[in-house]
Amino acid sequence: MPNSAYTPSTELRRAFGTVRILFGIVWLVNTYLQMNPAYSAHFLDSLSADWAAGQPSWLAAYGHWTVHWVTAMGAERVAGITIALDAFLAASLISGVGLPFLAWVGVLYNLWLWSTVGGLGGPYTAGATDPGTAIVYALAFLLVIWTRSWEGLSLARSRPQAISLGHMRAARLLFGLLWAFDAFWKWQPYFLTHAVSYLQQAEPGEPAWIVAYIAFFIALIQLVGPMIFGVFAALAESLIALALLFGRGLRWMIPLGLAYSIGLWTTAEGWGGPYLPGATANKGDVLGTTNIYAIVFLFFAAWVYLGPSRSRVAATGRSGTTADLGAPG
Repeated sequence: MPNSAYTPSTELRRAFGTVRILFGIVWLVNTYLQMNPAYSAHFLDSLSADWAAGQPSWLAAYGHWTVHWVTAMGAERVAGITIALDAFLAASLISGVGLPFLAWVGVLYNLWLWSTVGGLGGPYTAGATDPGTAIVYALAFLLVIWTRSWEGLSLARSRPQAISLGHMRAARLLFGLLWAFDAFWKWQPYFLTHAVSYLQQAEPGEPAWIVAYIAFFIALIQLVGPMIFGVFAALAESLIALALLFGRGLRWMIPLGLAYSIGLWTTAEGWGGPYLPGATANKGDVLGTTNIYAIVFLFFAAWVYLGPSRSRVAATGRSGTTADLGAPG
């Protein structure tokens, strides 16, 4: 089919490779902290998210079944397997070797984490704000595959191939759906009236400088009004979702989404901490959640600013409105 694929420039391949390596560093830190004995000691307890209050009965049953076979295999042995797997994923992402096979493993592994230690992002009761952590990690691994990111800044040796526009369109839509789900919960009355509490909950256990940093933003929010901030957050996430779903205004919305994601990570998520022994890596989100949203945005930024849209501008002298993450001209 015409226009169904795009052959990336060397510059674009290197940009994808750079983002892939950044993602690999996250996994490297995750592996390092999982080596603390507290990770293995608490591994079985981390699977209890499926039967937390408010979760559906079928998910609770699945969670108990998971604990049964993990216990049968030996919880510490299974924990050791996850540590080894994380090490392989980190090495593969940083070096580029073993991809795309290990990236597909990463997709499946994170979907498993999402359904167990992540409780599918639930329970979806008052106070819920997003679909969970590991689901966006799975999307990041899909982008590692679909951007053929091992063809840039990599020790792997493979013949460069074109990137499927259909895959990039699918990635855009999936990411847009994640943001739409986030936005839905931000418009709920509980969030609009308790937005400041999410920042306050991030302070305990953090070092003094992070507490001071978060406190500064809490003071700003209280100055403008918590309800106004809640509406701003809901509106920002809605606009990001719409831009991704319809492929419009991405040149302007990607920087906003990137800045917004980093802002959430450094405030409501407390830079991913506190880094207590075995406490953070148990959930597979050692450095947080929205920092991975930022990594996904970096993949998209490389595609929008260095990919088909720029080629179209060079050929026609005009900038299109779609930029497009997968739109064939």
